[in-house]
Amino acid sequence: MIKVKQLEQNFDIVIDEIASDKSISHRCAIFSLLSDKPSIIKNYLQAEDTLNSLKIAELLGAKIEKKDEFIKITPPKKLKEPFDILDCGNSGTSIRIYSGLLAGIDGFFVLTGDKYLRNRPMKRVALPLTSIGAKIDGRDNGNLAPLAIRGGKLKAFNYESKIASAQVKSAMILAGLNADGVSSYKEPILSRDHTERMLKGMGAKIESEKMENGEWTTEISPLKSPLNPLEITVPTDPSSAFFFAVAAAITKSRVVLKNLTLNPTRIEAFKILEKMGAKIEYILKYDKYEPIGDIIVEGNELKAVEVSQNIAWLIDEIPALAMAMAVAKGKSVVKNAAELRVKESDRIKAVVDNLNRCGIETEEFEDGFAVIGANPKFANIYSFGDHRIAMSFAILGLISGIDIDETYSIQTSFPNFVEILEKITEVYNEN
Repeated sequence: MIKVKQLEQNFDIVIDEIASDKSISHRCAIFSLLSDKPSIIKNYLQAEDTLNSLKIAELLGAKIEKKDEFIKITPPKKLKEPFDILDCGNSGTSIRIYSGLLAGIDGFFVLTGDKYLRNRPMKRVALPLTSIGAKIDGRDNGNLAPLAIRGGKLKAFNYESKIASAQVKSAMILAGLNADGVSSYKEPILSRDHTERMLKGMGAKIESEKMENGEWTTEISPLKSPLNPLEITVPTDPSSAFFFAVAAAITKSRVVLKNLTLNPTRIEAFKILEKMGAKIEYILKYDKYEPIGDIIVEGNELKAVEVSQNIAWLIDEIPALAMAMAVAKGKSVVKNAAELRVKESDRIKAVVDNLNRCGIETEEFEDGFAVIGANPKFANIYSFGDHRIAMSFAILGLISGIDIDETYSIQTSFPNFVEILEKITEVYNEN
């Protein structure tokens, strides 16, 4: 349990110790296996899930050396069949992207995770992979982990996804690199594009194009030789930093968030917060694999907003955005976000139920919710074992104080969240 004390005065702080980007860290571990030379990764996220991705790479034959300032990943000449199951912990990113990689590798692989991951749907990845020759099975006819994969030869494909999902797209891109010809992946809007950026930076032939109807098509050429190794500094995670952007916005405070990726597909939530009335400045510092810089957020009177576009760019930040909506003037609406139902928890239900506990009037839809801003009250919150629900309501606690049950999941994805929050207010942590 975490108990957050109501904020007694506004704050003006610089935060430079936010966790490294989880999505990019996972991809560093996985993509390093596509080279034949060692990759050097600085600022790799030292959290349970990302360390699991490293452990999986090791079980597949990679040599992992942890230095003071970087991690060195030396890939094997050929990925080997592991002697044990591959545990992805709580990470949907890890299990789905590894599925795409291993589907095209000779061998037998079993991917699993914790009790929450084992209840998340996997057919969205398993079905397109099996349609091109992959052999994948699991519980519930292959929809639930553990997933058993018999890797082998894959066919080139022209796949049209009905949803914009970076995890599905990444899995299919990796499958395309091992296919027998040029493949094409189409999605309704551009989902987060770290995979394309990073693999292109390593030398893969991947081209993305926006069509006249707004859809995006990505063309993937199969690998003819190993890719160049990664040499990358993982930037700060903007979705983790966003909790403290909301903290500043709802308390009329100021925060400087250092060294974030400014990738347009990752800062859409900041753009929404800006639309609600927060004052936000973006300072680009350098651009290699990813554009990186600082974001300054100053709180202001917030107004209601409708969120229905570019959902794939801010799906993870919607619970935190809901906290800003809870104090904004008017009725805010989230639509086209049914994907929230199948995250670490049913985040639509989790947000609505817990806001109701705080005295905030809500309306639940199948694909979203509405929030009527007011003055939140103290409440006991149940996180459903979901770190983003727990951390979002911890931020709302700055307004009225709050108690949150089942907060151990925070340690998995954002180990120093509580430590940073303690710079703002008092936090009692029973974990």
